[in-house]
Amino acid sequence: MTNTIADIETSDLILVTGSNTTENHPVLSTFVKRAVLKGKKLCLIDPRRVNLANHAEKWLRPFPGTDIAWINGMMHVIIKENLHDKKFIEERTENFDALKEIVEKYTPEHVEAITGIDQEDLIEVARQFANAPVASILYCMGITQHTCGTDNVKSLANLSMLCGHLGKPGGGVNPLRGQNNVQGACDMGGLPNVFTAYLPVNNDDAKSKFEKAWDITGLSSSPGLVATEMLIKAYEGKLKSMFIIGENPMISDPDLNHARKALANLDFLVVQDIFPTETTQMADVVLPAFCFAEKNGTFSNTERRVQRVRKAVDAPGEARRDWEIICEIATRMGYEMKYENSHEIFKEISAVTPSYGGITWERIDKVGIHWPCPNEDHEGTPILHTTQFTRGRGLFHAIDNVPPAELPDEKFPYILTTGRVLYHYHTGTMTMRTKGLNQLSPECFVEISEKDVKKLGLDNGAMVDVCSRRGKITAKLKVSTKAVEGTIFIPFHFANAAANELTNAELDPTAKIPEFKVCAINIEPAIA
Repeated sequence: MTNTIADIETSDLILVTGSNTTENHPVLSTFVKRAVLKGKKLCLIDPRRVNLANHAEKWLRPFPGTDIAWINGMMHVIIKENLHDKKFIEERTENFDALKEIVEKYTPEHVEAITGIDQEDLIEVARQFANAPVASILYCMGITQHTCGTDNVKSLANLSMLCGHLGKPGGGVNPLRGQNNVQGACDMGGLPNVFTAYLPVNNDDAKSKFEKAWDITGLSSSPGLVATEMLIKAYEGKLKSMFIIGENPMISDPDLNHARKALANLDFLVVQDIFPTETTQMADVVLPAFCFAEKNGTFSNTERRVQRVRKAVDAPGEARRDWEIICEIATRMGYEMKYENSHEIFKEISAVTPSYGGITWERIDKVGIHWPCPNEDHEGTPILHTTQFTRGRGLFHAIDNVPPAELPDEKFPYILTTGRVLYHYHTGTMTMRTKGLNQLSPECFVEISEKDVKKLGLDNGAMVDVCSRRGKITAKLKVSTKAVEGTIFIPFHFANAAANELTNAELDPTAKIPEFKVCAINIEPAIA
């Protein structure tokens, strides 16, 4: 996030897109709802009529996978009506002419034909966004989990820069992280092409810095593979072993038939986790680890705030801390890694990570600090880009709309989109061990509109087979006002009717994220 969670309440207009905020981020959504109660405007742009629509002044429904078109359409209106922030564009950005040229053809009429959004509604929201003294954009995986996910995010950045809504309280482009320490994992180099703080592995200065810190030579300067690429290589027999930590790809990965074959093709699979999962069942070795409540350390959350987490209970059985397991394996492989405790590890993090340089456990004993925080005299940076962008000037990207990798046809006439429900978390590794949550959300369902269920000649609660080009699941129909004609929603949590048996494994070429949010399906009565 460029801004903070608390900042949301100071926005004059909040644009939420690709996020079922009340169910996926229930605590953060209270800031949005409070802002509305204070008289702030909320605009929701999403293929489903999620609960947040009940609080929104406007809800626009685009066809799934058409986000670039409606964003370009809003920018077309803003530029045509001379509502863009010329001073901000002139002083802080570059490549505006290329953007202006590309959005010229995205007239409201053209955008309506692509997205289904009523042109008058598009014009109204564009005017409101541009005229707001300060506006915030919140987005989540409904924007990123597409073959054009990277371009979707760049387009939102274009929109915010166009109106000068960056670098100020209440503004910004704010991705809502899907898990509690995803931001921290990325900050620590949990990506194949960077060290900590996003220092590139192919940067000679960064490489020398880490070789000196770790007293080694010969660190590779070649980026590795992302998780989705690893499974492709495993399927092809080019990757022989995997070490999976705290992840359950046998539920969360797309096209599970392909993923299952990929893992089965490995010579050796190690899984480190806190509970048995569908993935541990395929492992040669399972290493039991501590959960968050059994250890000390830090989390870095969605707003870049680094906070302490403290041990509350003792770990069971032979479980170990994640870092202890990794250090022991590294030592047995010939590189001795020894730390006294988590605090010692954090001191190393601060020493080698410029954005964490001024953060100490003592400073965040009670209240966290937002990175970047380069030294101990620095208070942290709640709002990014206040005077300039990381690269200097903000770069406008001229981006054309690209259709999803798979569209409906006669054989598969519906669009499937996947996501979460309030009562379960990711693959259910933790929440499905909770009796109360299982009572509230006991099974998978196929969310469908009243119009579509009538077309099918079926009743609410009927068991159906849902088929795609990759697989089939059986689940119960659930007629819902959230559903819109032609689009079906299935939560991905449930192993006995795993939505990812159906989803498309086509990847965004840059981020390598699968297209979870759009695939073509058919629905038929379940065969008894």
